[in-house]
Amino acid sequence: MAPMLEVRDLVVDYGDGTRVLDGLSLAVARDEVVCLLGPSGCGKSTLLRAVAGLRPPDGGTVLVRGRPVDGVPDGLAVVFQDYGRSLMPWSTVARNVAFGLPRDLDRPTRAARVREALGSVGLADVADRRPGQLSGGMAQRVAIARALACRPTLMLMDEPFASVDAQTRADLEDLLLRVRREYGTTVLLVTHDIDESVYLGDRVLVLSPRPAAVVDDLTVDLPSPRDQITTREDDGFVRLRTRAAERLRYPDGAPETPRA
Repeated sequence: MAPMLEVRDLVVDYGDGTRVLDGLSLAVARDEVVCLLGPSGCGKSTLLRAVAGLRPPDGGTVLVRGRPVDGVPDGLAVVFQDYGRSLMPWSTVARNVAFGLPRDLDRPTRAARVREALGSVGLADVADRRPGQLSGGMAQRVAIARALACRPTLMLMDEPFASVDAQTRADLEDLLLRVRREYGTTVLLVTHDIDESVYLGDRVLVLSPRPAAVVDDLTVDLPSPRDQITTREDDGFVRLRTRAAERLRYPDGAPETPRA
């Protein structure tokens, strides 16, 4: 079976000729959560835009469900870090969630999709509010609900929890793991947080500085379901986060320890 997502030898240049991605390749299996971990400016967000069909590559190929990406793929949803800009402040929560639904859905089906999505993120009682009446964590839940309402087969998430406090971030991480199980959605998530990548991912891809290359592909073999306390205390968690941190710091391999 073909991967849900496959990136082959991807090349992307900035307008000034700077190369941000130079032959990057990766694959994401169906129903898998893969976290992209890399330094600032290495090209993680650029990679997501190329996968989403928002930035045509300058070389290489992106395939979703075995088909080359030419425009925004069917069955794709994107959740951004800046929920304040992604939500329409003048519309109700329900209308925000319904915004991305296919136009040919009848009204009862659209309403049912919205109710289901808001219920899945614990916001069934705020459908008539405006985004400005919500906390940051609630607003990001609305953004996730909007993505889920489309019933995506592939969801791209660009640092989706970076703009909220630590407790809300932990709650949203657990929410993502729960809705991923319920919806069976494949997820590619960008993060700068090493612990978050290990906690959420089935795999963690560690990227080098620009132009980005995959310098490590870590399989996260931790027990499920995961827990914010016991999982992070697990020896396997500590081992994986240490490995990821080392690869971030030394993408070309750790320097030899000087001899005494």
